Amino acid sequence: MTELSQPQQAPAAAPEPMPVPRVGFQRRTSMGAVLLPLAGLLVALGVWWLLTSVLEVIHPVVLPPPGAVLSAFTAAPAQFLEHTADTTVETVVGFVLSSTCGVLIGLSLAGSRVLERMFTPLLVAVNAVPKIALGPLLVGAFGWGQKPVLIMVFLLCFFPIVLSTATGLTSTPADLAELARSLDASRWQAFRKIRLPAALPQIFVGLKVAMPLAAIGAVIGEFQAGEAGLGHLIVQAGGVGDTATAWAAIILIGMMSILLYFALTLLERFALPWVRETTSRG
Repeated sequence: MTELSQPQQAPAAAPEPMPVPRVGFQRRTSMGAVLLPLAGLLVALGVWWLLTSVLEVIHPVVLPPPGAVLSAFTAAPAQFLEHTADTTVETVVGFVLSSTCGVLIGLSLAGSRVLERMFTPLLVAVNAVPKIALGPLLVGAFGWGQKPVLIMVFLLCFFPIVLSTATGLTSTPADLAELARSLDASRWQAFRKIRLPAALPQIFVGLKVAMPLAAIGAVIGEFQAGEAGLGHLIVQAGGVGDTATAWAAIILIGMMSILLYFALTLLERFALPWVRETTSRG
């Protein structure tokens, strides 16, 4: 009697591999975020030194060597830091004012088709006006000091915030809008739970575009109406031919703008943690 063949058992499934920890990758990314900008700065300083000190293709009156600019800063660091603080305050205050008004205007345009058609051409016209041409008018209307400088900051950087806010709020993904309708959400609930969170990444794009413009507006305002600040210092130094001091102030403006921009980027990461988790740069 032949033995019945036993059915063969299916081989056991291989265990899933354990996820590889990404600690090393994150550490390399963090180091790159610090080392790469420093490397870029060193390259820029090297090119600057090469052009002004070795090849001498640029006259020192136009662009002094790095050593001369550093000497100008170390000769009066307290003065530079005081002017930097004034410009930073004007930049931040003007940016906050323009951000608040820009977001509110963007909300109004996104919420009403009538308001959008009425005021969008006017906003485009205001943005197209060269802001430096308004400097003498602001001085005549508000006098010297911080008030015309803040108005200049506001005029220069509010339009990108308005545009990004209105664009973000009117570009809600169709599936999310359909989800809100299927749940019978009210207009306020749909705005608070879906439209606003979906628009926040776009709003932060406008804020990051406006931040450097705020610094530019502060300096332009100080050129024409300021009684202190780095822009005022550049005008004073340029008037007496002290280009080393003027370039030291210009470099401080750039450093201030970099710090404010990355502070805003850090705020975006804390406010929108899901953006980094749902997107990838490859």
